[in-house]
Amino acid sequence: MPDTARLPRRRPSRLGPTAVWGSIAFLALLTVAPLLYMVSTAFKQAKDVYTPDLIPGSPTLDNFRYIFSEIPILRYLFNSFLVAAVVTVLSLFFHSMAGYALARLRFRGRDTIFSGIYATLLISLPLIMVPLFLVAKTLGILDSYLGMILPAVFNAFGIFFLRQFYLSFPDDVEEAARLDGCGYWRIYWQVILPMSRPLLTALAVFFFLGTWNSFLWPLTIVQNPDLIPVQVGISNFQGQFSAAWNYSMAASTVAALPTLILFFVFQKQFTETIKTSGGR
Repeated sequence: MPDTARLPRRRPSRLGPTAVWGSIAFLALLTVAPLLYMVSTAFKQAKDVYTPDLIPGSPTLDNFRYIFSEIPILRYLFNSFLVAAVVTVLSLFFHSMAGYALARLRFRGRDTIFSGIYATLLISLPLIMVPLFLVAKTLGILDSYLGMILPAVFNAFGIFFLRQFYLSFPDDVEEAARLDGCGYWRIYWQVILPMSRPLLTALAVFFFLGTWNSFLWPLTIVQNPDLIPVQVGISNFQGQFSAAWNYSMAASTVAALPTLILFFVFQKQFTETIKTSGGR
């Protein structure tokens, strides 16, 4: 038997942590690089657009002055904010009610209803674009705020996420509320919603960002220039000034700024929800 006491100790390899952090840094760079390029180009003059310098040699604000004076960018931002805010509020209200009912109430066909809702996660918008357009035309909501809001309110992601969260609620909480004389509505409004605030905050960020960045559906149904959201407006602007990348990047920077502010304001609640939420 070899004398293990005399064998030299092997030092722990640092290659593993180094490779992990190197991969994380590389992926982070790939994620941030387009954003940095967009902001950099937004401050460049037309003659410097195609230079590889990340920091503009002669930074200028003329690109931003141009888009605010020549295109109705503020109107586009208002339309997107109005639609995104209404969709977020309505989605949180209806999704939380549906998630609570599918998780805590007992009724016939509950699991079948949830399976049908969950199956819609596999269906993308282009697949249902034509029937959705025909339904909107029948309801008379084409070329209107309601036409952009109503189809975006209902999706399976929020219902599934909230249902899984509500399944982890202890039964003692509802039992105590029932002993105090609370019905289903009071339990939902006074007990479930306050306890769901961190998750609802994270979902609000998801819903707002998703609606703010929506492009295909508003492009399909909106023709009135006063109703165009910011993403469609920037696309139309790029079509007219395809070679003026400095103007396009300035408009894209203005459109991205509210979403970045929203994410950084609610970053703590967002990350805490991702770490702590789940179901059984």
